[in-house]
Amino acid sequence: MDIPHHDIPDTPEQRARDRRRVLRAFNLALASVLLLAVVFFSQENFDARAFSVQPHLPEGLWGILSAPFLHGSLKHLATNAVAILMLGTLAGSVFPRATLRSLPLIWLGAGLGAWLLGQPGQYHLGASGITHGLGFLVFALGLIRRDRAAIAAGMLAFLFFGGMLLSILPQEPGVSWQSHLGGAIGGALGALLFRHADPIPPRKRYSWELEEEAETEAERLQQQGLELERPEYVPVIWHREPGEMPTDERKVIPFRRPGH
Repeated sequence: MDIPHHDIPDTPEQRARDRRRVLRAFNLALASVLLLAVVFFSQENFDARAFSVQPHLPEGLWGILSAPFLHGSLKHLATNAVAILMLGTLAGSVFPRATLRSLPLIWLGAGLGAWLLGQPGQYHLGASGITHGLGFLVFALGLIRRDRAAIAAGMLAFLFFGGMLLSILPQEPGVSWQSHLGGAIGGALGALLFRHADPIPPRKRYSWELEEEAETEAERLQQQGLELERPEYVPVIWHREPGEMPTDERKVIPFRRPGH
């Protein structure tokens, strides 16, 4: 698997850039949550059903764009807000380019899943399809890339949101598993298409890793006949002549026996 690898040292400057990237991803996720909150508290001024996904109806296609901004209750909003804040920060900090490029696929997948698989007369709204897409994006990138950062991100996402693997199937009435499934497919497809978008980030190298690399390099040179000479075979330039020992090195120190 040919994933770009930048041999960037783990310097204080690089760590500062990493912190800025995490902070930027968190701020974007927080801004998204605040936008959802503003829209939710404004829903009493308009009919939210007109902007939701209505399966199999041509006019219901407009809901693909607007439905993720709408929520049916405060609990619904809070659940999706937590997922967006955590998964958005995780995906945006570890895979910023892949996340940005996959977001349209996730958005369209969630809406089309609800429109194609939903039952007539239903109204699908909420950002849960987006959160499932982000979750499956991180899951899939961890399995595909398998570098340390991707594996750690995938494990964290699975630890907190592993239930998404089951919520893409019909379970609880009133829950749009169709949008969950569509968003998950969009996230997995984005991971497959944009797995090369982000280079493997630099990481700290420990002393035992450097020792292992040195031993591996020595074995490679030995196999190629390029092994450096051992110290005992290196010629000595200067020899001490007999009789040149310093006087202080020729002193005899008497030792007394115990009891004498």
